[in-house]
Amino acid sequence: MSAFIEEKVLSVHHWTERLFSFTTTRDQALRFSNGHFTMIGLMVNQKPLLRAYSIVSPNYEEHLEFLSIKVEDGPLTSRLKNIQVGDSIIVGKKPTGTLLIDYLLPGKNLYLLSTGTGLAPFLSVIRDPETYEKFEKVILVHGVREVKELAYHDYLTKELPQHEFLGEMVSSQFVYYPTVTREDYHQMGRITDLIDSNKLTNDIGFPELDSKNDRVMICGSNAMLKDLKVMLEKRHFKEGNTTIPGDFVIEKAFVDQ
Repeated sequence: MSAFIEEKVLSVHHWTERLFSFTTTRDQALRFSNGHFTMIGLMVNQKPLLRAYSIVSPNYEEHLEFLSIKVEDGPLTSRLKNIQVGDSIIVGKKPTGTLLIDYLLPGKNLYLLSTGTGLAPFLSVIRDPETYEKFEKVILVHGVREVKELAYHDYLTKELPQHEFLGEMVSSQFVYYPTVTREDYHQMGRITDLIDSNKLTNDIGFPELDSKNDRVMICGSNAMLKDLKVMLEKRHFKEGNTTIPGDFVIEKAFVDQ
């Protein structure tokens, strides 16, 4: 168990029948960068049952926060969805990942493209003051099937702009673009279609995506990652990684899990 820390659940919020988030205590020794993920899980039959989860909370918070789907037959999530305040979970001591602004080349606009729980790492990135120092505009796109799946919508539209330290930067530099595919909503369509048709950039009043000015982070389904990678490379974007910065980065840790 030396690779893990035991933490206590502080709160649980069920967004829908398939989506929930929770906060836990945070060991002071745990260090991470905004955008990182770590392994978390439960002890089952005296063995750790673990999955990779992005850390929702920014690295300066005293607690940890995670966003999770509920998979009916999922070995971990079928159990994790029942956690209560006071329960214990285990958290990996070595957060990692590619969704860090350090792995992007300098640019003008930062696009954060997410579907479903792929939103999680970007909730920490958009609460990092350095993000607003490095980029003039930060555009968070969150694609879901139904309106009720737009987790953190009210926080992003009402609370974050009033944030004690970030409020001014958020109000002038942050753009939130939620989009829905299976219900009527004021913004509809798959992220790939919205980019391909330039509807996304037209809607927010920006020029179409180009590798000279724009940087992109992507987190979501396997199909979405593949499609967006092809689309960006056609527009001459180069992929970055933990050793060579690029025009876009993708988190592959959650693919096919």
